[in-house]
Amino acid sequence: MKMNHIGLMVGDMDKAVEFYTKALGLRIVMNNTKVVEERETAIGRMCIEVFGEGFKGFNIAHLLTTDGIGVELFEMKERQERHVVDFSRLGIFHFCLQTDDFATTIANVEKFGGKARMDVMRYHPEDDNKPAQMIYMEDPFGNLFELYSHTYEETYSSDYE
Repeated sequence: MKMNHIGLMVGDMDKAVEFYTKALGLRIVMNNTKVVEERETAIGRMCIEVFGEGFKGFNIAHLLTTDGIGVELFEMKERQERHVVDFSRLGIFHFCLQTDDFATTIANVEKFGGKARMDVMRYHPEDDNKPAQMIYMEDPFGNLFELYSHTYEETYSSDYE
C-alpha cells in the first residue's frame, strides 16, 4: 500500500494555494478549478455521491509534495467555517510533512497565515545520536499538521542511529 493523497477543506482557495506552495513548498498540479453539481460527467456524478444532492459546487486544486504525495484542496461554497479539532471524536486529526529546515519552514508557515501549536521538540533529547525533531502546526484554516525532521522510520525505529 502506498499513500496517494490527502484532501483538505479550506476557506479561501487562493490563500490555501499560496500557503501550501510558498510556506510548505508544494507544487501545483492543477490550480483552482470550479466544480459544479451536474450529472453529465463522471466527476459530477461522483461528487453528488460523495457530497450529496445540493452541494452547490466547490473550488478544487491539486498540489504535490516533493516525494509525490498529492494534497487535494477543497473550498466548498457553503462550508466556510474554521476547522476546530475535536479530540473526543474518532477520525483523522492531522497529517505530517517532513522538512530539513525547521526554522525556515516555521517562519514561512507563520508568514503565510499558519501558526505553531507548540515549541519544536526532540523525540529523544537524551540521545545525541537520535536528533529527530517535530512540531505541531496549523494552516490558516485550522487544519493541523506536524513537521518532522527525519523519516517516520528514523523517528520511531528502536535501532535508528
